[in-house]
Amino acid sequence: MRDDKRVCLLDFDGTLVDSMGAFADIAADVMQAHYGLPFAEARQRYLETSGIPFFQQLDLIFPEGQQNSVLAEEFEVRKLAGFFEEPYFEGAIETLEFLRSRGVVTAISSNNFQHNVDEFMVRNPAPFDHVLGFREGFAKGRDHFDYVMRAEGVTAEAVVFVGDSIKDGERAQESGVSFVGRTGTFGRADFLSRFPSIVVIDSLVELKELYAAGRNWTV
Repeated sequence: MRDDKRVCLLDFDGTLVDSMGAFADIAADVMQAHYGLPFAEARQRYLETSGIPFFQQLDLIFPEGQQNSVLAEEFEVRKLAGFFEEPYFEGAIETLEFLRSRGVVTAISSNNFQHNVDEFMVRNPAPFDHVLGFREGFAKGRDHFDYVMRAEGVTAEAVVFVGDSIKDGERAQESGVSFVGRTGTFGRADFLSRFPSIVVIDSLVELKELYAAGRNWTV
């Protein structure tokens, strides 16, 4: 992996912060309560469609759902109860500091709402050059990639995106950005069956090791 990847964007929930388990439980609970979908099935559907805002996930899971907006609002309120106390994954901060020491620009790219991510960063500072969340017309994927590329004066070839979902990989692929799959929400086999040539890591510390080793990236 070469230092010509001068910009490293990282997804937030499930990649940097250990929040996906709690989110999946809340999502499953509201889907079961409002639509009667069994908890285990609802939880699995949430994880399978992760990587986009919950209101968009609901439109995929329940295309004709008349209560989708109600579920989305309940989810967003309930998820904040312990959200700001969720820990960074082990090794996250040291990895970010290592990347910064090599001159790599780091950015959060999340579909959690911008004000949530901003508040989390106020309470839990970390060395990021850009903190990008979801707002109307500005979402994880091409919007975030284009913003950072313009800000840093680089092209897609200089960018890598680290994420924990298949949809994260699809967004990177659509934009010509290299992708690293971080296991947890999805397993190594899930990532490689969809993106056979990517790098897959089990811990963010491995990202540090890959940069140090000078390994080549693939898209």
